[in-house]
Amino acid sequence: MLFIALLFVGCQNDTFTLSGTIDGGAGKTLWLEELAPDGPIFIDSIHLDSKGHFKYKYKMPYRSLYNLHTTADNYIVTLPDYGEKIEIYGKWENLSVSYDIQGSYESSLLWQLQQYTNDGAKILNELIDTTEYYAKLYFDKRVDEATVLAKKDMTDSIYRRAFEEQQEYVCRFIEENQGSLSTLIALYKPFNNRLLIDTRDPNSIDYYDLVLEGLQERYPDNPHTLHFKNTTEHLRSAIAHQ
Repeated sequence: MLFIALLFVGCQNDTFTLSGTIDGGAGKTLWLEELAPDGPIFIDSIHLDSKGHFKYKYKMPYRSLYNLHTTADNYIVTLPDYGEKIEIYGKWENLSVSYDIQGSYESSLLWQLQQYTNDGAKILNELIDTTEYYAKLYFDKRVDEATVLAKKDMTDSIYRRAFEEQQEYVCRFIEENQGSLSTLIALYKPFNNRLLIDTRDPNSIDYYDLVLEGLQERYPDNPHTLHFKNTTEHLRSAIAHQ
């Protein structure tokens, strides 16, 4: 009986469970995919009931990242551990911005990373709105060119600072969470379609090495680690030939 009980526990521990409620999602469908080393792999569709509730259990072949989304641009990235029961709450129309997550430490790390990204996106959108507003005033001849240029200098300064703050955050995130697969998401974070850790900068290899060192120590045989090792070696070779 003890053997059977231990076997049952062992079988349960290679799974994780997603559940929760999505406001505005009644009767709709979420899509689950693995963010595998070579690209996304579709896993399954998850149907929400008449109250927006859902529950789904999945057996992981290895530790990996999982994307739960409504559309290509409206998604949640999770990082489940074996046996975790993850609860997700959010709004259908802006899941990436509104969601909250519980029951998974490393998925919560990704939530923190996403929240900081959302703050940066808000600043960026405000800068775009300001620029467009003054461009329209200039077009309508309601302000002169000097006013527009002064406003541009101001918005450029705010943009540079916002970029630097986002960059500092992802670098600190990688340093503080070395060994977590979440560092792969941080490493490739963009701001205004520009990578925060830009591979054109020779110093970027330091953070690639930091991520790789942590993953090799914690997950030496994980497919993400093996794939990222090749990525880092190619980057190092490219930098050497610059």
